[in-house]
Amino acid sequence: MDNTLIAIILLIALALFFDFSNGFHDAANSIATIVATRVLSPRYAVLWAAFFNFIAFAFFGLHVAGTISKGIIDLGQVDSYIIFGALMGACTWNVITWYFGIPSSSSHALVGGLIGAALVKSGPTALVMSGIIKTVAFIVISPVVGMLLGLLLGLIVYNLFSRSTPSKVDNLFRKGQLLSAAAYSLGHGGNDAQKTMGIIAGLLFSAGYLGTEFHIPLWIVLSCHGAIALGTMSGGWRIVKTMGNKLSKLRPVDGFCAEFGASMVLFGASAIGVPISTTHTITGSIVGVGMLKGVRAVKWGVAGNIVWAWVITIPAAAFISALCYKFAVLAF
Repeated sequence: MDNTLIAIILLIALALFFDFSNGFHDAANSIATIVATRVLSPRYAVLWAAFFNFIAFAFFGLHVAGTISKGIIDLGQVDSYIIFGALMGACTWNVITWYFGIPSSSSHALVGGLIGAALVKSGPTALVMSGIIKTVAFIVISPVVGMLLGLLLGLIVYNLFSRSTPSKVDNLFRKGQLLSAAAYSLGHGGNDAQKTMGIIAGLLFSAGYLGTEFHIPLWIVLSCHGAIALGTMSGGWRIVKTMGNKLSKLRPVDGFCAEFGASMVLFGASAIGVPISTTHTITGSIVGVGMLKGVRAVKWGVAGNIVWAWVITIPAAAFISALCYKFAVLAF
C-alpha cells in the first residue's frame, strides 16, 4: 500500500470523525426542544434523533454535497493537504465550542476550514465566490426565516387551540413533538451529513479514484450518515442546556412549532443545495416562538452571545485550518 493511499484512508477516517463530532455537537439542535419540554428523556431523545439522522439519505438528493465539493473552492485545487487543513480547522473549532457550550455551526466551520487552507495554498483565485456568498448569506437568511416560520406556526397553532384546555393542548403536542423532532432530525441528517460526503468525494476525485466524472458512491453516503447518527447518539449535553433552557422557556406546543419551522427551512435549503447551519435555524425558530409570549420571554443576552459565535466561526476555523495546512506541508 503506497503512501498516497494511506494518507487518503487516514483523511477519510478524519472526515468521518468530523461527521461524528458534527453529530454530538449538533445533537443539541435535534433534541434540545424535545428534552426541554420533557417529552422524551435525553437517552430516548438521542436515539430518536439518531435514527432519523441515519435514514435521511433515503429522502434527499446530494445537492449540498455537490456545493461543498465544488462550490466553495476550485475542485482542481483540492489535495490531501487542503482536506487535512479543512477538517482539522473544523474539528478543532467544534471541540472548542462544544467544551464551552456554544451552539456554533459545524457547517460553517467546515466552510471556513476549506477557505483557510485554499487561501494559503493558492490565494483568492482558489475560492468560488458565488458559492461562498450564497453560504454566508444564509447565515442571516436561515435564522430569520426560521424565526418567521416559528412565529407564524405559533400564531396558527395558538389560534386553532385557543379554546382548548391547557392539559389537552399539552397532551396533544407531547405526541406531536415526536413527529416534529423526527422531521427536524431528517432535515439535520439530510443537510449536515452531505457536507462530509462532498469532502470525501472531492478528495477521491482529485486523487483519481472516482474516474473522469465526479460522483458520490453509495458507500460514502452510508458511511457519513452512519457517523453523524453515532455522534448524535453520544449527545452534546452542554449545548442542550443552552438551546433548550436558556433561550426561552418551552412547552410541548412551543417545541412543536419551533421544530417544524426549522425543519421546513432545512428541507428547502437541502433541495437547492445550500449548506446551512442547523444551529442557526433552530435558534431562530425558538426565538420566533418565544416572541409570542412577549419580547421579554426571549433571553436576548444569550441570543446575542450565540450570534457572536456565528460571526467568528468561519474566520476562526479558517485561521486554524491555515495553520494546520502550513504545518502539514512543512512536515510531510
